[in-house]
Amino acid sequence: MVKMILKRLAQSIPMIITISIVSFLLIRVAPGDPVRALVTPESSFEDIERIREAMGLNDNYLVQYARWAKAVLQGDFGYSFSNHRPVLEQIVERLPQTLGLMVSALIISLVIGTIIGIISAMNNGGIFDKIFTFLSYVGISIPSFWFAMILIHILSLKLGWLPSIGMRTLGVETTADLIKHSIMPVLTLSISDTATISRYVRARVVSELKEDYVMTEKAQGFSKTDLFFKSILKNSLLPIITILGMGLPRLISGAFITESIFGWPGLGQLGMNAIFKYDYPLIMATTMFASLLLIFGNLLSDILYMIVDPRIKEAQ
Repeated sequence: MVKMILKRLAQSIPMIITISIVSFLLIRVAPGDPVRALVTPESSFEDIERIREAMGLNDNYLVQYARWAKAVLQGDFGYSFSNHRPVLEQIVERLPQTLGLMVSALIISLVIGTIIGIISAMNNGGIFDKIFTFLSYVGISIPSFWFAMILIHILSLKLGWLPSIGMRTLGVETTADLIKHSIMPVLTLSISDTATISRYVRARVVSELKEDYVMTEKAQGFSKTDLFFKSILKNSLLPIITILGMGLPRLISGAFITESIFGWPGLGQLGMNAIFKYDYPLIMATTMFASLLLIFGNLLSDILYMIVDPRIKEAQ
């Protein structure tokens, strides 16, 4: 397993370099000028050029990238153009909020999706199966931003059950208040993965129920509980890990949209605000950290693969 982890880490280095180069170039060629946010109508051309020179924007792209990459390798992500605070400090402040949102959504998706998939498979062709199948198609197809707006309109504006924005109520530091604020963002972030997992679990369980070993174990007197949990469910776990690995990019990109809509103070909101302010150092930092989260998630998915299926471990 250690050999596999080291191999995956080595393979991720060219990927990280490529992501950094592409992101750097896209940011630089995009319309907009960060200097304009720092000048006043009274600023002269000389003043603007001095600011541009101080920000290092007069050098060619190769020099700018080399300077940025050298600083990052030393652990220095620079200072924000918009608020002049260390970029790494802001990332560290916001990262736990994003991770908490993503992990909560992932757990909700896994638990609810698996339960729905199992119930649907055990009632194959029945009324529950048809209802859950319809709902899963809706969950897969519905745009997350539209679903977020619907939740805010119904649960917050109409019914007044949940707060519509932020992570905490001002002056309130209770766990209950945090949970109330997180319900709608977590639901928005988890709906697509919940629907996808439920479909895959249903298909896998239905397929496993038709296997010969199920009939053999039934004939040997295995109880339904032992048969299901020790054999069928275990053999159905591998596709779930596949879906979780495939869903990580959607989860990370969805966090950016969800955090912006609900005012959740995480990495996604920080990155979106940086984009609107042309804050190059902050945009690069959030992009790289999001990429690292994705790479780490895929590595974790590979490790889980080997735990569930020892044959993969032997093939490494």
